[in-house]
Amino acid sequence: MSSLVRPDVPLHLQTFLAFDFGLKRTGVAVGNRLLRSAQPQATIKAEGDARFALVQARIEEWQPDALVVGVPFHPDGAAHENTARARKFARQLRGRFGLPVFEVDERYSTTEALAAGAKDADAAAACIILEQFLRSIP
Repeated sequence: MSSLVRPDVPLHLQTFLAFDFGLKRTGVAVGNRLLRSAQPQATIKAEGDARFALVQARIEEWQPDALVVGVPFHPDGAAHENTARARKFARQLRGRFGLPVFEVDERYSTTEALAAGAKDADAAAACIILEQFLRSIP
């Protein structure tokens, strides 16, 4: 993984921006390898190409070394319509912003966020996705 991110940034200082993609709302979180935790950011409430201007503003604000996108699956692991949409979003991020993009299985992240009493379930789900990713890397 380290070869995919900017080589000029020490591994322990790498920052990631995560997205819980949705057709109308996209949750956002930021975190880093040092703390291995994520902080929710304001959810992006936009559709289609309008979403990417807001994503670009977050990328400019946080200057992440890589992006993380939650990809949903059915409980049995089967793909569905939103799986394809999230993967398309990940490909679009990669193409538009030239940053590495990592996909994370996000089954139950929104359910977990709601169960925890999150005020913004989309942003809380993005935190869960990012923290899951951060735990998976050395």
